[in-house]
Amino acid sequence: MTPPQDSPQVGRWAIWLPLALFVGFAALAAFMLRHPADNTVDSKLVGQPVPQFDLPPALPGRPGLDSRVLGNGKVHLVNIFASWCIPCGVEAPQLQALAQAGVPIEGISVRDTTEALNQFLDRNGDPYQRIGADDDGKVQLALGSSGVPETFVVDGKGIIRYQHIGEIRPEQLDMILAKVREAQQ
Repeated sequence: MTPPQDSPQVGRWAIWLPLALFVGFAALAAFMLRHPADNTVDSKLVGQPVPQFDLPPALPGRPGLDSRVLGNGKVHLVNIFASWCIPCGVEAPQLQALAQAGVPIEGISVRDTTEALNQFLDRNGDPYQRIGADDDGKVQLALGSSGVPETFVVDGKGIIRYQHIGEIRPEQLDMILAKVREAQQ
């Protein structure tokens, strides 16, 4: 009985299979590098009213934050931050610049202590008109926030017009100001 004629052919293909797999993997990697996935988390609350909340003051002698303030006819930035958040310190100069440009900034301090918050504001500046203490993170979650820092542009009727995930960087100041101007119309 003679052996099947295919067996030498199978052996030749087996030699080239690792190379073919490598080339396929390299092509896929190159494609993914040129076309990265969009990991943007779009808030379902953009275009919706701010959820109702009433946060106590995060610091003695300062006002807390109540959602009714956000519907007072003025556009506000609502910045969710924490003293333990490194990117929150990175965005502090940009928040100061926005406050100096006349943008009212309200703060929601997440899971913080009075002492740590005071040290953070002494070190990084205090652009906030009010800071509410969200000690259990419920308001942060109600706003659809995925972490700190996160900033919302809220129009004068209390409608969320824009959500900025992550720290505000210097090159994003003009875009944030444009979102504030859009919300004023």
